[in-house]
Amino acid sequence: MPDNHITTEELMLQIKDTLVSLDIVEQFFCCDISKCLGECCIEGDAGAPITKEEYEKLKEILPVIYDDLSPAAQREIDENGVGYIDEEGDLVTSIVDGRNCVFTCYAPGGVCQCAIEKAYNEGKIKDFRKPISCYLYPARIAEYPSFTAVNYHRWKICRCAELLGKKEGIRLYQFLKGPLTQRFGEEWYEELAETCKIYLESKESDN
Repeated sequence: MPDNHITTEELMLQIKDTLVSLDIVEQFFCCDISKCLGECCIEGDAGAPITKEEYEKLKEILPVIYDDLSPAAQREIDENGVGYIDEEGDLVTSIVDGRNCVFTCYAPGGVCQCAIEKAYNEGKIKDFRKPISCYLYPARIAEYPSFTAVNYHRWKICRCAELLGKKEGIRLYQFLKGPLTQRFGEEWYEELAETCKIYLESKESDN
């Protein structure tokens, strides 16, 4: 069995020096962008959290995606840059009209897309898909001195994703295999998946 355990008092699952919310294990989830239209990139009062390295990368790739951005987003970036420090002291992507991430663009049908990921999928950017906080969403990462916490950010606009996930039998930790592996490594994810399997089988047998 992997070197980890479930901390029942805190409803967290421990993988190495990481504590993973049991919501990540139990919740069914699969993005249904035809229903939500990418609203998570629009709603909110601050941009997406980014690291200093990602901030520099966004400046580097800006010429590749600039023409896909809205005129308002282009003006915001020209005047204030690709990111800013929000009220909580975190570095985040710049926003337009107090809500839209500057890196959004729209596909036919009104679906909001990430211009960075669009360019990545088209092969225009080779080594950067999008900020890791965006790739991991709806999981949120919190760093503490002795451990890292992974939690589920429950939001009403993702209700359709919960319903689709349940229909397809996809748990949140499975849906997020790619970004979790990118953030924590393949060995970490394999350990997580095995522990989730054991936990869910145990829970089912208890019922």
